[in-house]
Amino acid sequence: MPHNLASMHRESCLRFGPDCALRFKRFGRYQDLCWTYYRHQADGAAAGLVELGVKPGDRVSIFSENRYEWLIADHAILSTGAANVPLHAPLTAPQAAYQLGHSDARGIFVSNQAQADKVAAVLDELPQLEFMISFDAIQPPPRLKFLTWEGLKHRGWQRGLEGRAEILRREQALTGADLATIIYTSGTTGNPKGVVLTHNNLLSNALSTRDVSDVRPGDVQLSWLPYSHIYARTVDHYLTNVTGTTLALADSVDTLMTNLGEIHPMWMTAVPRFYEKVWTAVEAAPPADRAKRLKQIFGPRLRHLSSGGAPLPKHIGAAFAELGVPLYEGYGLTESSPVISFNSATSNRLGTVGRAIPGVEVKIASDGEVLSRGPHIMRGYWKNPEATAQAIVDGWLQTGDVGTLDAEGFLSITDRKKDLIITSGGKNIAPTELERLLISDPYIDQAVVYGDRRPFVTAIVVPNFAELEAESGARGWKREIVDGFITTPSIVQFYQQRIDKVMAAVSQPERVKKILILGRAFALADDELTATLKVRRRHIIDRFENQFAALYESDLPGTACAP
Repeated sequence: MPHNLASMHRESCLRFGPDCALRFKRFGRYQDLCWTYYRHQADGAAAGLVELGVKPGDRVSIFSENRYEWLIADHAILSTGAANVPLHAPLTAPQAAYQLGHSDARGIFVSNQAQADKVAAVLDELPQLEFMISFDAIQPPPRLKFLTWEGLKHRGWQRGLEGRAEILRREQALTGADLATIIYTSGTTGNPKGVVLTHNNLLSNALSTRDVSDVRPGDVQLSWLPYSHIYARTVDHYLTNVTGTTLALADSVDTLMTNLGEIHPMWMTAVPRFYEKVWTAVEAAPPADRAKRLKQIFGPRLRHLSSGGAPLPKHIGAAFAELGVPLYEGYGLTESSPVISFNSATSNRLGTVGRAIPGVEVKIASDGEVLSRGPHIMRGYWKNPEATAQAIVDGWLQTGDVGTLDAEGFLSITDRKKDLIITSGGKNIAPTELERLLISDPYIDQAVVYGDRRPFVTAIVVPNFAELEAESGARGWKREIVDGFITTPSIVQFYQQRIDKVMAAVSQPERVKKILILGRAFALADDELTATLKVRRRHIIDRFENQFAALYESDLPGTACAP
C-alpha cells in the first residue's frame, strides 16, 4: 500500500509499465505516453528541481492550462517533497501575485508567454520567487532563474544515479501527514483562502473513490476540467493513477465535443453545466431519436458519466438515465479532497449525491448543516488559524451546505447555509431548489433567485436562446434589450407564465413572483461563474442589486417586470 502520492505514482508506473498512461494532442495528432516514460519524465523534472535548490516543504506553483506537462510537473514537485500551489489559468496578474506571495512559492511553472507576462508584471511584489520553468518557448522575465521544460528534465537526467537516489530517498521520507498542495478557493468577498491538503488527504480520497467506482485498468477517460481545481485533480489525475486508466486530455473546453468523437471514452467527469448543454442539444431531437443522439455524442464505449462541482438538476439525471446513460452525481468540497459521497453503479439514488465513500463519515447538525469527518479533511487554511477553527470543530468539517440523510445513508444537498433566503415574512427559503425548478423549464438555461429580507422572491433568468429564437420567430416577437435585459413585454409575460407553472410545485412564499431576463449568458470572464462553471450567486446579486431592488418598487407581486 503506497504511503504517499509519490510512491503511489511510482508503484503504478512499475505495475502498468508499457500501457498507455496519458493521451494528448501535439501538432494536431494524438500521442500516447506509457506509464514507464511518465515516471521517467517525472524523475527527470524532479531531479532538475533538486538541482535548482527545491527542498522538502517548499512550495512550487503551476500556472498553466491543462496539458500533459502539468501532470508530470505535479508528480515531480511531489517527489522532491515540495508542495504544488496550482493557479487557475484565467487568474489576473494581481490575483496570481496574492496566491504566490501568500504561499511563499519559491518557483513557478508557466505554460506560455501570456502566463509568464502576468508573473513579470507583479515580480516586484514577489521577492521570494526565485525561478521560472516554461513548457513553451518564451522570453523570460528579468531577475528569475529560468529553464525550459526540456532543459529542466535534461538537467535532472544528467545527475544520473545520484539524482535518482536522492529522489527515492525523499519519497521514502514523505509521510501521509506531509503537505502536498495548497489550493486557493475563490470566495465571494476578500482574498481566497489557501486549503492545505496532505498526501494522505488526497491519496485516501482517490483510493476510496476507486473502491466505489466502476473504473478499470485500461479504461480511457476524457479529461477537460481544470487540474488547478480539486475535482479534476483528484478524480481525473490521481484516480486514474491508482486505477491504471488512460487519461486522455481534451484540447480545450471549446473542442470537447470534437474530442469526445475522437476518444470515445469509457467514462468521464464533468460539471452540471456541461450536461445541461448536452441535454439541450439532445432534447431538440425527436423523442424516438434522443437515445441514439446521446450515444452519438459520447461514443459507443461509454459505461457511465460522473457529475460534481455543483448540484445536478434532477431532471437532467433522470433524462440521461431514461435514455440508458447512467449519470452518477457526487458531492464534496476543496476542503474534503474533495469527495465526500458518490453515487455508483451498485448504489445509486436519483436526486441524491450518494452515500459516503469508504472511510468517510457524514452527519447532519441540528441546524441542518452537513458535517464530515475522516482522512479526507484538510489540515486547515494556510496562515489562517481563525478560519481553520471555524471550519473544523472537534474533527468535523463544517461544510456550509444544508442537507438530509435518508434511512439508507443517501445524502441530499438542499442549499448553501449562507445562501438561505429569509423573507421579510420570516420564511426560510432554499434558493438552490428554486433555481433547479427554474432551469427544468426548457426555455430557461440559467437562473439566480433573490429575496433575502424582501417581501417575496424574484429572479434573474437566462433564456435558452435557441428555444427563445424559435418561439420569437413563430410569434413574431422582436427582442428589445435595455441595459442588458430583455424588455419585450410579450417575452417577459411568456416567461413569467412558464415560471408560474413550475412554481406550482412549491409553497406560495417560495414562488418567484417577478423576473429579470438577462440578454446574455452568465460568463466565466465576468466572474459570474466559478472554474467549474457554477453560478456565483452572491457576485451576481451584488452586480445586479439595483435591478433587483427595482422589482420591489411596487410591493404587489404577480406582474413580470423589466428594468
